[in-house]
Amino acid sequence: MEFLILRFFSFFFFFLLWFAGDDAVVWAAQPRAVDVGVILNSGTMVGKRSQTSISMAVDDFYAGHSNYTTRVALHVRDSGGGVVAAASAAVELLKNVEVKSIISSLTSGEAEFVVQLANKTQVPVVCFSATSPALSPAHNRFFLRATISDSAQVPAIAALVRHFGWRQVVPVYEDSNYGAGVLPYLVDALRDGADARVPYRSIVGSAASDTELDRELYKLMTMETRVFVVHMVSDLGVRLFRRANELGMMAAGYVWIATYGITNAIDLLGVDDTEAMQGVIGVRPYIRTSEKISDFSARFKRRFRIDHPADEPTDPTFYQLWAYDAAWAVSMAVEKTELINSAFRRPESSGNSYSTDLDRLGVSPSGLALRDAISAGRFQGLAGEFRLLNGELISPAFEFVNVNGSTAGSIGYWTPTNGLSKQLTSKTSGPAGLMPVLWPGYAGAVPRGWEIPTNGKKLRIAVPVKHGFDQFVKVETDPTTNRRHVTGYCIDVFEAVVHELPYAVSFENFDAVVGDTTILARRSEHVEFTMPFTESGVSMIVPIRGSNDKNIWIFLLPLTTELWLGSLCFFIFTGFVVWAIEHRGNTEFAGDLPNQLGTTFYFAFSTLVFSHKENLTSNLTRFAVIIWFFVVLILSSSYTASLTSMLTVQQLQPTVADMSQLNKTKVNIGYQDGSFVQGMLQEMFHVQKLKNYSTPGQYAEALLKGSANGGVDAIFDEIPYLKVFLSEHCTDFTMVGPTYKTDGFGFVFPLGSSLVPDISRAILSITEGEKMGQIEKAWFGDPSNCPSQSNNLNSPSLTFQSFGGLFLITGTVSALALLLFLAKFIYQEWDELRAATRRQSSMWKKMVAVAKLYHNVDQQSLASKREDNGSVGSPYLSTPSDTSFGDRRSDDMAETLQAR
Repeated sequence: MEFLILRFFSFFFFFLLWFAGDDAVVWAAQPRAVDVGVILNSGTMVGKRSQTSISMAVDDFYAGHSNYTTRVALHVRDSGGGVVAAASAAVELLKNVEVKSIISSLTSGEAEFVVQLANKTQVPVVCFSATSPALSPAHNRFFLRATISDSAQVPAIAALVRHFGWRQVVPVYEDSNYGAGVLPYLVDALRDGADARVPYRSIVGSAASDTELDRELYKLMTMETRVFVVHMVSDLGVRLFRRANELGMMAAGYVWIATYGITNAIDLLGVDDTEAMQGVIGVRPYIRTSEKISDFSARFKRRFRIDHPADEPTDPTFYQLWAYDAAWAVSMAVEKTELINSAFRRPESSGNSYSTDLDRLGVSPSGLALRDAISAGRFQGLAGEFRLLNGELISPAFEFVNVNGSTAGSIGYWTPTNGLSKQLTSKTSGPAGLMPVLWPGYAGAVPRGWEIPTNGKKLRIAVPVKHGFDQFVKVETDPTTNRRHVTGYCIDVFEAVVHELPYAVSFENFDAVVGDTTILARRSEHVEFTMPFTESGVSMIVPIRGSNDKNIWIFLLPLTTELWLGSLCFFIFTGFVVWAIEHRGNTEFAGDLPNQLGTTFYFAFSTLVFSHKENLTSNLTRFAVIIWFFVVLILSSSYTASLTSMLTVQQLQPTVADMSQLNKTKVNIGYQDGSFVQGMLQEMFHVQKLKNYSTPGQYAEALLKGSANGGVDAIFDEIPYLKVFLSEHCTDFTMVGPTYKTDGFGFVFPLGSSLVPDISRAILSITEGEKMGQIEKAWFGDPSNCPSQSNNLNSPSLTFQSFGGLFLITGTVSALALLLFLAKFIYQEWDELRAATRRQSSMWKKMVAVAKLYHNVDQQSLASKREDNGSVGSPYLSTPSDTSFGDRRSDDMAETLQAR
């Protein structure tokens, strides 16, 4: 509609000019024509469609800006589909027409030479089809890229690879400047943005035949990688997919990613071509559908029928939109700089008869200004905002499409700021991730990105051969067949791991290493390790000797020194509390000072065996003693159990306790021959003190000899080896000292191997189950069969902290009982206390007076209590009056009867 309105006003304006006569024609001066060249391949549909789009852009521009004083005059030349023809067309336009700018639809190879001519003549070349980053505006001042560089899409491809967790990607690219130009950017993006590597690069000739395509595809089939990024021109790319489909490489398990050179043409393909590309994921710049594009598409078809009546019109592609915007940008810049068709500045004739047309090319006087004007231009074009940054068009987003049926449907988007998203609005991205994808072979599950090729070689396995510790790996040769037979713990683990994989893997020797190979940082720089399948660490073994037959003080060992002292303090404290409460009211805790001390200590310590005879008269004392009995019961039971263990189980002591003892005594140290442990020991001990051994038997012999007899006092090795050694010599040696951290044994694969993640997951599966324990018992025996290793060599003594809670309870209860008694005493004796302390001047004398008052007990009252105790037949006190007690009671009864 906008176009029709502009057309109407344009025709109306020219009608007025015609009606006004000659005067009006003079007033409306003719616009100045500015020559602009157009180079494209007129023999292809892309060239024809691009020519129509450029012509429409110029017409639309001046229809909307009829008052402009300049008019772009297009001069179209055919590139012929080759570098020579394209260069010839450019020379003709620059030499004969002296065009001020060139709009081109050239390949990257064709554009490279044309750009060199542009730099020489200072004529800006605006190209909307040369996408190779090898041809850069940064190195060519008069080259302006009005399309998206191929390097802009590689971060989106890397994000896609990272999203699905693929570790290896094979680029399949055209052997040309266009194909190879993006490769360095793609490899770097995959490595840095997806942690993926490129194990192989598949190169396809630009004019490759079907036979040559098949040869390269067969080569890819024999490799394990199944993720391919195809980067080539659309015609060659479609042929490649047709051949891949014929060879069965569009089946389940394969992943094909097409760059936008192919993706942009998918909508123009026929049914047979799209059928061969089912499941392909394509990436292309995102252009938002608008009413403006819909109107242009309708007009484009009508115009194309007029320009090329023999060809069937189709909807414009991305390239036609970019061609339209490029022509619009040139027309705008021409008006802005007010160019005129001034002649080129020709070089002075050198008189050389061998000079060529290139030597005679002039320099455009307005080229620099026109280039700057095009670079600075900004407008809302058909393909979105037209804005050049450093001479290149900016793409704010990329779209992922999935070939499903006869069309390619959108499955997600990528932007530099938000990454992958399922939806894309004008301001922010939608939910992260991608929509469901139809994979090749109509598979719904995400391919893992690699396969063991069915027609490829077997996985080859290498195993280390050692002269000792053959429980891990043992290689035997059959004398009859001369075939090697490999067994061992590591072999059984590997076979169990392979059995856990969800697919079959056949293996021989050398594509991986299976054995007792330690995971080390320096090794991981050259190979890839799986997760460890053994316990990690380096420790030492030493001889052990019996000790209890020489220790006459073993009865003290069950308790630590602090527990002995702590228990003694609480015995004394409890006895003091009992004496303090019972002293004033219990005759058994009265008497002279030696008697009181003896009774108090006897009572306190007799509670240890519950043999005390003293009666307790206060409820406070009884409650405190009951809690104390509970503590004594637990303490004595624990002591008895610990002492029994020490006396009944043979006590074994290591001859060396720790590293410091080895350093002090300067003894010999052993290690396994060929082990990395040697490097560790050289940093801790003198090299002259280090000795290497190979077998468990040599270990035992050297340790039994000791350093004094040419042996060693300790041997350092990895824990798995030490466990094997102890399984055979568990009664004479033990593992002591700190454990130095290592990563254990792992299976070894080449860097980037796709098997490593699956093998690691399978290792986790068998270690979490019972299988690993069964394999260890089969090769190393049952550790519980060795008592000296299943029990601690040194039974730990009981510590004060172990009974801290009990001591806290009994101490608190006893203290509270004492405080309550003192409070009662002060309350009852308040007057006497005031009287006793009032006469004293110093604090010390007042305290002495209070103590005396507390100590001075009514002797008559205590005597009465003693007699009362005797009357009830107390077994604990001597009662001399008991012999006359019965006579007095008989006399009293007689007197009573007489009175009656």
